[in-house]
Amino acid sequence: MDVVTARALLEANPDTLVVDVRTPAEFETAHIAGAINLPLDQVDDHLQQIVTDAGGQLVLVCHSGSRADQACRKLTEAGHGGAEVMAGGMASWVAAGAPVVRGKPRWALERQVRLVAGGIVLAAIVASVWLPPLRYLAGLVGAGLVVAALTNTCAMGALLAKLPYNRRGGDGGSAATQLRARTRAGDDSRTSDR
Repeated sequence: MDVVTARALLEANPDTLVVDVRTPAEFETAHIAGAINLPLDQVDDHLQQIVTDAGGQLVLVCHSGSRADQACRKLTEAGHGGAEVMAGGMASWVAAGAPVVRGKPRWALERQVRLVAGGIVLAAIVASVWLPPLRYLAGLVGAGLVVAALTNTCAMGALLAKLPYNRRGGDGGSAATQLRARTRAGDDSRTSDR
């Protein structure tokens, strides 16, 4: 689903659940109004609850679409067939001029990966002047980036997501609480409509 389709869906059906699977720090920087933050590494812990409580339309969002694709696969395997990924993620949403809730600016996980990978490669090449075998470390990082591109996963990103810097601002437990509250509110509104 592209940004235009996602915006139209959210306008036509405000009960659509938007689940942002980026880190809490990325979510705090900018997110779609009404979105729930459930970091990708915590989706497994709350999978059954999402499948049970999510109900109708579910849109998954991350920075560029890769983590949302992974979350969508997990939800589909667990029995929630109504989940869709917003193509291009928040990068496309912001580029399209769509409204966002802004908070304290933090670095996106992909930017952190580039910094750490580049820093390791640079340090290994410079240090290899004195200790030549260190050049293999640079090659190892390069190989890791190739594997990340081919598999659309990133082990370094998964590790960086666990750092305290990326954990501040939210947790899966609060997302689970928000899911339950949305489900109860939906049940209450359906009861009052009768």
